Amino acid sequence: MAYSQNKVLDTLVDIGGYNMHFHIIKGQGTPILFESGAGNDGSVWEAIATDVHDVTGTTVIYYDRSGFGKSELNPNHKKDEDFGIENGIFELETSLKKLDYFKELILVSHSYGGFYTTLLSLRNPNKVLYNVRIDANLAGQYTEDVLIKAEQDNSVSEMKDKNLGMYYLGINFANTVRQMWQKKYPKTIPAIDIISPIQRHHTDDEWKLLIKTHEDFVKEESNRIGIIAYGSGHYIFMDNPGLVVNAIIKAYTKTLSDDNKRLEVLSKTVDKSMDLFIQEKKKEKE
Repeated sequence: MAYSQNKVLDTLVDIGGYNMHFHIIKGQGTPILFESGAGNDGSVWEAIATDVHDVTGTTVIYYDRSGFGKSELNPNHKKDEDFGIENGIFELETSLKKLDYFKELILVSHSYGGFYTTLLSLRNPNKVLYNVRIDANLAGQYTEDVLIKAEQDNSVSEMKDKNLGMYYLGINFANTVRQMWQKKYPKTIPAIDIISPIQRHHTDDEWKLLIKTHEDFVKEESNRIGIIAYGSGHYIFMDNPGLVVNAIIKAYTKTLSDDNKRLEVLSKTVDKSMDLFIQEKKKEKE
């Protein structure tokens, strides 16, 4: 869908001598913020965010973390640890405040982005209304042995001359997880936790721990829903976009107090689901 220029804001936000890149489709309702996984910039969300906006009419936001896409790194930082996740959260919050989208939010995260949305929820429990997690990281799925291996991975250092964003993410990863071990996802914020059942680079023991960690997360509170995305790999939102779009819309409708608005969104959801199903069938035949 083509949008008028005044509806789409693709902008750089100056947060203190360097810029963060944001893409926003403006609408009416609680904004939905998309947080990408490690190695990805915000553009991976373009199709999903557009579909969600078409149905809900609400504002959707995706962005590039510093060092990725069009977002710059803080030139004043000198140490590797300066570029850790706390700095990333500060950059995100500062940008959202400047854009005037830091009131209420629904969060959608993939993979490493799950750490960001967990921290953002913890720091702002009165602003975050819902989380939709798409194969999103939980700190409990990592053991100290796994983190030691990560710290000994020489390929991370090699990234310094190729991709500074990935280098800083990788060099700080073990400490990020250790930091997240001390954080607890807020009990009051509902969540939909979607996971892939397809084992990837993990050992059998690591995979069993990952699955158990997500199962325990869902069982811990009655306001959490667990979904297994059968047939989908890690990028569930690419393999099964219909499932992800519907999960996000479900979360959005849960935050609505107007029954008429809720029925309107649900009606559009049916139309969008039919359209996505037709598109998938076309792809299968190509």
